[in-house]
Amino acid sequence: MADEKIKKVSIICSKGSLEGIYPALIMANGARMEGIEVNLFFTFFGMDAITKKKIKKIKVATVGNPAMGIPTLIGALPGMSALATKMMQKKMDQLDIPPIDEFIEMISAAGGKLYACKASVDMFDLKKEDFVDSVERILTVGDFYALSTGGQIIFT
Repeated sequence: MADEKIKKVSIICSKGSLEGIYPALIMANGARMEGIEVNLFFTFFGMDAITKKKIKKIKVATVGNPAMGIPTLIGALPGMSALATKMMQKKMDQLDIPPIDEFIEMISAAGGKLYACKASVDMFDLKKEDFVDSVERILTVGDFYALSTGGQIIFT
């Protein structure tokens, strides 16, 4: 039905770069601001966004990223990722887009639920203590699907 509104979204974040993580956070925050229930499921390198040791070290991917508009060889030069990250963060500051750690806390405080993927947690030898406090728990894929029942699943 055209008049039916989305009530729940479950967003999968699988990439560990700035341009991979921010879409999931922006969509989750926007959903919460619209009163939509949100489940954020972090898997593979997307878990960097919720890992205490990595959350403040996330950079723009300059290699193998055709959207950057630079040849891979140039993107691989030392310092290119740091430079691109600094430029992106400056622009985000101008637009009042919070850093990842603050964004995660905002989403959690607004009622968004954050989860880590059990298969990825096991693969990278992580534990619940390795994640920021707002991570509710570690879920299997089956648990994630059960949580997502009746809602939309978005893969970023």
